[in-house]
Amino acid sequence: MLTVDEIFNEALTLPNASRVILVKKLVESLALDEETNPIYQTIQELWIEEAKKRIDEIRSSSVKAIPGEEALAQVRQLLES
Repeated sequence: MLTVDEIFNEALTLPNASRVILVKKLVESLALDEETNPIYQTIQELWIEEAKKRIDEIRSSSVKAIPGEEALAQVRQLLES
C-alpha cells in the first residue's frame, strides 16, 4: 500500500482539473455531517478564520480585491492548464 506522502506526490503530477476532482471526492468521502462528524466543526472554524484573514487583508489594503468575473476567469484558466 502507498503511503500518504507517496499518494500526495502522485496526485501532484495530475492536471489541475483532475486534482480538483480528487479533492472533491476525498472531502465527500469524509461524510461531513455537522451533527455527527467532529471534523466538520474544525473545517468550519478554519473557514471562518480564513474569511476573517481575507477581510483584514482587504481592509488593510495588503491585497487588492478583483471583480468576481475576473477571479473566475483566472480559476478557469488555471484549471485548463
